[in-house]
Amino acid sequence: MAIVLGAALAVSMGANLFAATAAFTALRGPARVEQTREEAPRRPSARELIRDLSPAARAPVREALRAAAQRARPEFQASRDARRQAIAAAEADPFDPARVATLLDQARAAEARGRQALEAEAVAILGTLGPADRAVLAPILNGRGYAKPDRSGRREGPPAG
Repeated sequence: MAIVLGAALAVSMGANLFAATAAFTALRGPARVEQTREEAPRRPSARELIRDLSPAARAPVREALRAAAQRARPEFQASRDARRQAIAAAEADPFDPARVATLLDQARAAEARGRQALEAEAVAILGTLGPADRAVLAPILNGRGYAKPDRSGRREGPPAG
């Protein structure tokens, strides 16, 4: 009988320890994520970078970036379309993994072409600026899109300016 009670006590202590750890993690986890988010360096948006340019450079750079985004837009749209098709193909029955993989390859390739076009135009724009303005705008080459998410949280292509 004492062995059974001892085993029950050990199981109870283990369950309580597990529950306490789970509760602590659940309560502390969101705060830790928020703390990490606050500590992480924030990348400036294209709009913020443009705002920090000299007054003479702002309008030409804004227009050049807007034009570059418009030229690259078809590639980003092709990427989104291919991803939508890949999702539809993945949901279809019978499942065709080769088709899904091909569509994902097409999506990545279109996105890469769009990013390559934006980067090439950004380099050309940087070449038109003086050293101070070039230093301000250089972070635009950091390799991420600048478009703000829409209400659903999705990003809609390159920046519009």
